[in-house]
Amino acid sequence: MLQVTPQHRLLLAVDPIDFRAGIDGLKAVCQQHLMCDPFSGTIFAFANRARTSVKLLVYDANGFWLCQKRFSSGKLAWWPTDKLKTVTLRASEFQILMAQGDPMKAAIPRDWRPLQIGYAADDKEDDKLS
Repeated sequence: MLQVTPQHRLLLAVDPIDFRAGIDGLKAVCQQHLMCDPFSGTIFAFANRARTSVKLLVYDANGFWLCQKRFSSGKLAWWPTDKLKTVTLRASEFQILMAQGDPMKAAIPRDWRPLQIGYAADDKEDDKLS
């Protein structure tokens, strides 16, 4: 089961994609169009042109997950229209988006202290079990 947590990095691809694309097609979009590493553990979110469906691609060190959500009615209330190729969201914002809400209008408090994804080489000694 794929669970989105605050530790995940979430990137939304701004431009819509052809939903006939599978894992290999979306990996190519990540590498060639978004200039991102699909093996990084980042959750990549893609929308179709009509914004009635979302696909997620993520690598979990053992393989790729490809998930799709097709809304039973309606469409996404918000999707970025930035000039950038990707937009980063927090897990709480992503959950609102998947409920067809607008995360930019939600009253979500700022993170008190941002999570550090991974750790530096100096931290390895502190993390070892005795």
